[in-house]
Amino acid sequence: MHRDNTGRMTILADKTVIVAGVGPGLGSEIARLAYRDGANVVIAARRQDKLVALANEIDPDGNRIACQVADIGDSAQCETLVKVAVERYGGLDAVTIVAANDAHMGGLSDTDDETWRAVLETNVIGTMHVIEAATPAMSSGGSVVMIGSQNMALASIRQTAYAASKGALRSAMYHLVEEFGPARIRVNMVVPTWMWGPPVQMYVDWQSSERSIPAEEVVAEITANMPLGEIPADEDVAEAVVWLFSDRARMITGQTLYVNAGEHQP
Repeated sequence: MHRDNTGRMTILADKTVIVAGVGPGLGSEIARLAYRDGANVVIAARRQDKLVALANEIDPDGNRIACQVADIGDSAQCETLVKVAVERYGGLDAVTIVAANDAHMGGLSDTDDETWRAVLETNVIGTMHVIEAATPAMSSGGSVVMIGSQNMALASIRQTAYAASKGALRSAMYHLVEEFGPARIRVNMVVPTWMWGPPVQMYVDWQSSERSIPAEEVVAEITANMPLGEIPADEDVAEAVVWLFSDRARMITGQTLYVNAGEHQP
């Protein structure tokens, strides 16, 4: 760890991280905070324009951020993504996979086989593609952070396929811990509840309009079972991910960290 020119500790100095799946919410926040904390950051998504816009916002000079178009459903594209990190920055220290198929709402009777396959192929198989490509590049150890969902344990929104896919990732985590532990690679999961960012803001505005109630009332409904009384922001979840990237979490592996304002205590 080093200090930047403001005197703040840069806990990711000299580290290179990959954020697979950047959009208007959590992925972008992880990229911003990893950069803030001193890392070289390689961002990936399926759209080049989205990547370039975020890279220019975070690091206009382009010295510590790189973009790579990648679909996590394609293992070859995941391998290319890791190759970009290694060739540009000399190695890889951490990776998180934010990309997910979370659009389908409904229970078992509402979910056909095609939807099940689409959700599992992205959320489970796609995540494994990234991890399988990344871990050989972590020659000095590293950190893998998967993103879960509180919905896998608390059915507040009916998303059976999505919840099942995130539960599968958590089960896989325990096995990956044993597989990669000898190489000093840690594997953990951060589990958010509702995250205050563009998607949730849109939901609150929609519910407010649809039901003709103030937005504050919708937020109060969401936070009713949160002892801290506040919806965690995207950056609150991102802070947990970045901390797990760092050497401050060097002896933490196989753990599930809920960032949920106390809404659910597993």
